[in-house]
Order: sequence, then C-alpha cells, then structure tokens
Amino acid sequence: MFTFEQYLGFLAFATILTIGFWLMIFLITFVVPYWIGGALMERLKEMRDEKKAKRQALN
Repeated sequence: MFTFEQYLGFLAFATILTIGFWLMIFLITFVVPYWIGGALMERLKEMRDEKKAKRQALN
C-alpha cells in the first residue's frame, strides 16, 4: 500500500494544508475586518479634523 516515506509525506502535506486552512479562516474572520475597521475610523477622524480646521479658519 504505502511505504513509510509516503506516509510521512502525506502527513506533512495534510499538516501544512490544515495549518493553511485555519490561518485563512483566522485572517478572514479577525485580521481583515480589524484592519478595515481601523482604516475607516482613521479616515473619519481625518475628515473630522479637516472640517474643524476649516471652521476655525473661517472664524
């Protein structure tokens, strides 16, 4: 059926595949939304500061 080297190769492949799968799940569910949310909050903060600066320049 399988030689021992083939069995070890299959185990290595299955391990790498599983690690990659869980890494993608982690990135999609936590890291990417955190990154997008932080970028949006930073942009809104910049826009609010620009409006405040314009108001102060008019006064």
